[in-house]
This record gives sequence, structure tokens and C-alpha cells, in this order.
Amino acid sequence: MKIIAQDPAQTSQRVKVGMIGLAAVLLLIGLAAAIFSTASKERPLIVVGGAHPDVVANMAAGNQALPVEGASSEPLAELGVAPSTATDVNVAQASNNAKPK
Repeated sequence: MKIIAQDPAQTSQRVKVGMIGLAAVLLLIGLAAAIFSTASKERPLIVVGGAHPDVVANMAAGNQALPVEGASSEPLAELGVAPSTATDVNVAQASNNAKPK
């Protein structure tokens, strides 16, 4: 095997190109971060006919404040995707209550 010695000028050029590339990447990352930070600080535009964030937030808070009568812990059963096990318990309780004492 023969080991070829590298030219110092070629090594210096490779280091310079690598440093310029690294600086360009860091510059692009800094520019993107500056753009995203200013975009997140802007106030949202209010579009005619669009949803207002404060109204939607109050609606969501109101929905959580007033529980629905007979709400169960089975969201799939409420959507009709899966059968409810609570109905079996309610039917059994209703039949026990219907029996004369």
C-alpha cells in the first residue's frame, strides 16, 4: 500500500469550504428562528364571519362547567361505536325497582 501525502493547500481549501458551509447553515437557522419568533408574537387577524378566539374559549369553558345529565365514562358508547355496559346495569336496576315489595 502506498500512502499519498495530501497537499497543504488542498487541506486548507477543504477546511475553508467546510467552515463557510457551517456558517451558512447557522445563518439560515438563526434567520428561521427570527422569522418564527416574530410570527408567533403577531396578533391573529379577525376575519369577518370567522371564529373569535375569546368566544370559542368561553364556549369551551362553559361546556366543561355544565355536566350533561346521565353522562358516562364510555365515550365510544356515547358515539355509538361500541355497546354500552352501563345500559345493562340500568336495565337490571330498573327491573329490581319494578318488582312489587
